[in-house]
Amino acid sequence: MTKSLEHQLMKPDMQLYRHADHRVSASAAPPPHRNLAFPFNVYAHARMLQEGESAGFHHDSFPDVTRFSPVTQREFADLILTKLPPPPGQILEIGSSGSDAALSWLSQRGYTVQSITAATRAMAYVQDASSTDNLVTHHELETYRAEPESFMAILLKDSAQTIEPLAIFNKAQDLLAPSGHLLLMDEFLLKNDATLRNPANLHYLDHMITLAGRFGFELIEHTDLSALAAPAVDYRLQIIATHRQRLIKDLSLSHEQLAQLEQSNRVFRDLYRNQQAGYALLLFRKKTQPKWRLQLLKKNQLPALFDLFRKTFNHDMTPAVWHWKYNTLPGREIGVWREHQLIAHYGGIARKILFFGQPQTAVQIGDVMVDSSERGTLTKKGPFFLMAATFLERYIGYNKPYLLGFGFPNERAMKVAERYGLYAEVGRMVEFSWDPLPKWPRIKSRLYAVDRTGDDYAAAAAGHCWRKMAQDLSGSLVGIRDWSYLQHRYLNHPSNHYQIVLVKSRFGGKARGIIVLRHDSNGCEVVDLVAALREIPELILHARRLAGINGHQRLYCKITENFAAHFAATGGIQQALDFRIPASIWDCAPAIELLRDRWWLMSGDMDFR
Repeated sequence: MTKSLEHQLMKPDMQLYRHADHRVSASAAPPPHRNLAFPFNVYAHARMLQEGESAGFHHDSFPDVTRFSPVTQREFADLILTKLPPPPGQILEIGSSGSDAALSWLSQRGYTVQSITAATRAMAYVQDASSTDNLVTHHELETYRAEPESFMAILLKDSAQTIEPLAIFNKAQDLLAPSGHLLLMDEFLLKNDATLRNPANLHYLDHMITLAGRFGFELIEHTDLSALAAPAVDYRLQIIATHRQRLIKDLSLSHEQLAQLEQSNRVFRDLYRNQQAGYALLLFRKKTQPKWRLQLLKKNQLPALFDLFRKTFNHDMTPAVWHWKYNTLPGREIGVWREHQLIAHYGGIARKILFFGQPQTAVQIGDVMVDSSERGTLTKKGPFFLMAATFLERYIGYNKPYLLGFGFPNERAMKVAERYGLYAEVGRMVEFSWDPLPKWPRIKSRLYAVDRTGDDYAAAAAGHCWRKMAQDLSGSLVGIRDWSYLQHRYLNHPSNHYQIVLVKSRFGGKARGIIVLRHDSNGCEVVDLVAALREIPELILHARRLAGINGHQRLYCKITENFAAHFAATGGIQQALDFRIPASIWDCAPAIELLRDRWWLMSGDMDFR
């Protein structure tokens, strides 16, 4: 930070800790911030109680009412003036901060300022407080429309962390004139590891800068304002504690809400103290128009996805199958566009797992496609790398939506990802096959057909079998196979049909395990098993019987190689498969050494079986 800027931001009227000499009386009118969303209403009202009405409405020193920023609105406007080309020109502010003071100051200097906010309550507050003709409208960034390349600058102050970065840079590319400026001022994550807590899901600073480069932006200034922002967290804690009862009464809050808010602020205080989070000013310039554009796939773009899928895999994906894959749990899909054509896709299908016995959410990478006309660009600037690296940075690892990823790439695809430094191998798949057996029943066990979702008996038996399996796999990684999962994965599949049978004791009816079979031209496949591992031999014997009853020439199943011994003991013939299990090494995620040879995966864990 330059000396002049630091002097400007540290002037006496910015003192965060000061005694109020004009606090609001108990008989004051209803708080003007009551309709702001939580916790912004708390911060705004607490500050007004502490410092008086002028702290909330005096334009020359108006602090952000939605959070305590290291710079006031006036200082923010003065700072922007040093970063922008001279007026006239259009400026877009994204995520209105609750006052039009900064916008008014820029307007007085000759700029035309447009502001958008997605928060309905903030919109109402701004309109009530507004005293100028600045245009503030209610819009989601993704749906905002304006003349292409019509803005000289786009500003996001304390709002970038609530917006998907892909949306920010896509919209900035569309709306900024050549060499236009994109200015972000916000809190960012500076470090990331297994011990860190990130309650506000801050964007990781290095990833934001990297992603900007992928969209054709160059970083021309990075100023660290952390030393000014950190005291604001202590100030929030102080005034919440001081005015706790008034806040509860005036804003109709509960003690639990304030307690949780205070705990969140303590976490932020620790992040600042440990230099794991910080407050930064980032100034980018639009340098080039990228050849390929990354976007999160939207539902109205599904026809383009289905066309690409058909060209890549030579068969169709239906809307029902897509919904079954990506909508039951929140999945993620990144598309790469060249002009108006989707030329690549990288999908992530959420999966609840047990991570060494602890519930976590993983993501299966699937439907990875690159149009044949673009596949020659196998470089770190090509479409595959752009979407894969962006997906790993945004979604996989510590403090992200998915702790880890997995998939079933073939040898060739895996080598490409390894060469880029994206994945490392943590396992392989093998296949076992057996001859069918005669249909004669087993003396000590029998079968029960599971063919409907409302079967309470099957639900209880599945729960019992899954608990036994989970206990045996407490030192491993395994997708949860409870009754809810079995219904979704097999009974409610939109196109495939599976035979699900419960193996139980003939005498006493004890549930031994569940077998999921798929019958096709290749034979009878054991798609899934849910049982204590010691029950696998009995389940395979029943599966061989069922293969014979259905007239198949063989029974087979796929399993991760590290669990092959349990199937070899049943007399099956083992062969290697061209499937390798990857894990991300691109960003901060569980170590490869921890994951290697730990997955229990079968063909039922594949979205395409």
